[in-house]
Amino acid sequence: MKRYITKYIQEDLATKIILLTGPRQTGKTTLSKMLKSNYDYFNFDNIEDRLSLQEKSWDRSKDLVIFDELHKLKNWKSWLKGVYDTEGIPPSLLVTGSAKLDTYRKVGDSLAGRFFQFRLHPLDLKEIKTFKNPENLEVELDKLLEVGGFPEPFLNGTNRFYNRWKKSHLDIILKQDLIDLENVQQIIQIETLIQLLKKRVGSPVSYSSIARDLQCSDKTVKRWLTILENMYVIFKVPPFHKNIARAIQKAPKFYFYDTGQVIGDPGIKLENTIACAIQKEIHFREDCFGEEKKIYYLRNKDGKEIDFCVTANDSPSLMVEVKWKDDTLSPNFEIFKKFFPQIKMMQVTKELRKEKTFPNGVEIRTAHKWLADLCLP
Repeated sequence: MKRYITKYIQEDLATKIILLTGPRQTGKTTLSKMLKSNYDYFNFDNIEDRLSLQEKSWDRSKDLVIFDELHKLKNWKSWLKGVYDTEGIPPSLLVTGSAKLDTYRKVGDSLAGRFFQFRLHPLDLKEIKTFKNPENLEVELDKLLEVGGFPEPFLNGTNRFYNRWKKSHLDIILKQDLIDLENVQQIIQIETLIQLLKKRVGSPVSYSSIARDLQCSDKTVKRWLTILENMYVIFKVPPFHKNIARAIQKAPKFYFYDTGQVIGDPGIKLENTIACAIQKEIHFREDCFGEEKKIYYLRNKDGKEIDFCVTANDSPSLMVEVKWKDDTLSPNFEIFKKFFPQIKMMQVTKELRKEKTFPNGVEIRTAHKWLADLCLP
């Protein structure tokens, strides 16, 4: 399977260190080993590989050297900067990790100007369409909603496999990665936090409410949420409030990279799937083309809401409302449209008899078709 960012990484390997991050088990190592046929590979979790890294004794005749989980090495940025500044390229240097490598500011010298970062996401319908060319996209969307987009469970396709996979996947993140990277000992409380978030997907999350449930401080909850973001378990969608009269400074929403983790209403799972697809496209456009896009939600003081608002260079360019089964146009588009007259408006529906467009510019589109051809303005 050729992943969607492969050719862009290959283009940059000749001049820059590549930092490849993303959720655990999205296929970062597999992708790395497919970039060039002649490579040397080191995993910091392997004792022998750690010794080789300390000695800097890799094979310099190779085209590519891959350092997996290098961020677990103390002062890894200074170490890598030294290698790059002293020896340069070739061989090409690629660092992978299931944590946000750019967030660990405490590790000495900056790599500024020496690297490009790429974020590899789980599969979405757009990527599935390119490598699988399925006859029925709706069936593929149903599978995404059930087992999420991580390659191994998605390609297996059974709930039985997925239910076992997701338990071990989360266990590794909580009981290995968190302790290794953050020295967090309150594993049970963080597990409880994740369970609370699963039931609150699509709703603004009150830090104080969760703090009461977990019997800890707001500050602690915010720290744990930031750690879960850095470990690519969840991502945050804040409210957009600029230029909106009667806008409300509401709490953020959180969505899971693994849609299968979401508990409850199928419409919420669909909303999470669409949030993942938008976030993936935003990261792709930013990492590969340098574009600046962000995802928000819209809500005013009267409680009127639109699920997602995408901005380009801080200017709102797209509103998306998610429905499971509804071909009736949401009246909330008109409320927010007056603040952004040129904005593109989309109502995305899972079960829809007929696609529609309206005089005010709103389009109602079938979810599987819209996701398969997702392109952000």
